[in-house]
Amino acid sequence: MGHGGVPIYLYVIAFFCTCGAIALSLLHIYRHLLNYTEPTFQRYIVRIVFMVPVYALMSFLALVIPMGSIYFDSIREGYEAWVIYNFLSLCLAWVGGPGAVVLSLSGRILKPSWFLMTCCLPPLPLDGRFIRKCKQGCLQFVILKPILVVLTLILYEKGKYKDGNFSPTQSYLYLTIIYTISYTVALYALALFYVACRDLLQPFNPVPKFIIIKSVVFLTYWQGVLVFLAAKSGFIKDADEAAQLQNIIICVEMLLAALGHFYAFPYKEYAGANIGASRGLSASLAHALMLNDFYHDTVHQVSPTSMSCGIVLHTYITCSQTRRRLGPLYDYM
Repeated sequence: MGHGGVPIYLYVIAFFCTCGAIALSLLHIYRHLLNYTEPTFQRYIVRIVFMVPVYALMSFLALVIPMGSIYFDSIREGYEAWVIYNFLSLCLAWVGGPGAVVLSLSGRILKPSWFLMTCCLPPLPLDGRFIRKCKQGCLQFVILKPILVVLTLILYEKGKYKDGNFSPTQSYLYLTIIYTISYTVALYALALFYVACRDLLQPFNPVPKFIIIKSVVFLTYWQGVLVFLAAKSGFIKDADEAAQLQNIIICVEMLLAALGHFYAFPYKEYAGANIGASRGLSASLAHALMLNDFYHDTVHQVSPTSMSCGIVLHTYITCSQTRRRLGPLYDYM
């Protein structure tokens, strides 16, 4: 038997699944970097695909070194937020950026829907404010998650945090509630954006991409919560065994995710593209790792002046459309 009463053969399965997942993902990233013909899209794809090595390695290390699991889990959870940001950024890049989305959706509304839980709200205009709210819904998770990870580590060192301990005197319960709210808001923002831009995203085959991202990021989170609830209910021996089983399951799932990424984010569609020439492996990797896009995007979204800029953009777009309709008469006016 391994740590926490888990059979040793499960550790062997986790090891081979981890090695396979990391090897497949690194090969996938390598192929993208060799065919880095659309940097605007592929920088986000490389970051998303790298989630598999991070998830798999951190889960396996937490499995074999349980005393350090809190630190390995923190790295894995921090990368979750990064994946959400990059996926939304990729979707916006596909449709030409926020300005192009506003232009394409100008005059359209999102009708009240039971499925989207907007049945009690008036129709939502698909304008710059709507896109901004979707981005903010994802960015709050990106910003909040690392803060909660640091807070978790501090509380752990003070003996106030233990995975799976739902006692009111421990912080796990309260952090899980905050995590859940933040997760839900981010997921809801992604869902609203997808429904609004579904027609624009259709040429990029977004459905498998949405499925694999949500499966890895959101379902693994709920999977962890359910495993710890099973331990609390007595179906699993204790929280330590629950944590070990969760790590083993993630290692296996990452092998499946690595295979899914090949289908959802194929490098072949960029190979030999006429859009641009690959800049070389090292230069492509450096471009993918640069964080200037995240910095500028975050500053723009939290800046109080960005709303005014959005209104100006919307006004400009409206005037441009009016100008095209009126033609010479507009110039005369």
